[in-house]
Amino acid sequence: MDIVIDALKDTLIVFPFILIIYILIELLESGSSLQRGRNSLQGPLAPVVGAATGLIPQCGFSVMAAKLYDKGLIRTGTIMAVFLATSDEAFIILLVSSPLSAAAAQSILPLMFIKLFVAALAGYLINLVVPDRHAETTPLYSPEGEAYSCGREHSGKSAASIYFLEPLLHALKITAYILIVNLVFGYIIAEVGEERIAAGLIGGKYFQPFITAAVGLIPNCASSAIITETYVQGGIMFGSCVAGLCTNAGLGLVVLLKNVKKLKRNILLIIALYSIAVLVGITTNVLAVALGWA
Repeated sequence: MDIVIDALKDTLIVFPFILIIYILIELLESGSSLQRGRNSLQGPLAPVVGAATGLIPQCGFSVMAAKLYDKGLIRTGTIMAVFLATSDEAFIILLVSSPLSAAAAQSILPLMFIKLFVAALAGYLINLVVPDRHAETTPLYSPEGEAYSCGREHSGKSAASIYFLEPLLHALKITAYILIVNLVFGYIIAEVGEERIAAGLIGGKYFQPFITAAVGLIPNCASSAIITETYVQGGIMFGSCVAGLCTNAGLGLVVLLKNVKKLKRNILLIIALYSIAVLVGITTNVLAVALGWA
């Protein structure tokens, strides 16, 4: 019962902040923000722009990028930059957990920097290797290209639904995931002990990124929530968290996989995404241990 009460307390503290952030995201997404982002994903700065837009805590940009890539309007490196930078709910969870967790507070900026750097670098390198798909430089606009937070469409919905009900439902869903992780880790810590858990984590610096990167491929906001909250609770190392969030492209992967005619291409993209994420995760874990940060 003590474990349940503590988990409920920790979860309820962050719920109001999660709700406020989701309402703000919906307000910021109104208008032409995604249309401007769509136009910027073409041109020489596209990988950098794609990486920057991917950092925004929603997966609408990954959905938009996947649609543009399927139409041959952006290059392979650009969509890879968007996918690697996308983290879905991660930054929201870290932000609201910062007052309660030193690990969360200290990891927000390093996580953003690593994902931005890796995404942009990978984007440019891939564009050098993969032939140009004759991406157009003219702006694209069509209803089919519209995407909002986690792929939700806004057309035909009332303002109350868009700016309060949907953020409330989304916040409740993410809070439920956080509660589950809090309950699980509260029980594990009580039964196993913090010292034995910490000892196990050090030996897992090479293997954790393989697991978390695979979890990150799950096209659901639950994956980013579970990976991030598990890190906040001390269940995985920072590099393992980075690996899981680098593959966390959200519904963008679903959009790509709908095109069965390009199945081989899509599988190669997913393999590349997974491989880069694991490499970055292992490298980050090794450096963290060497520098005494883990």
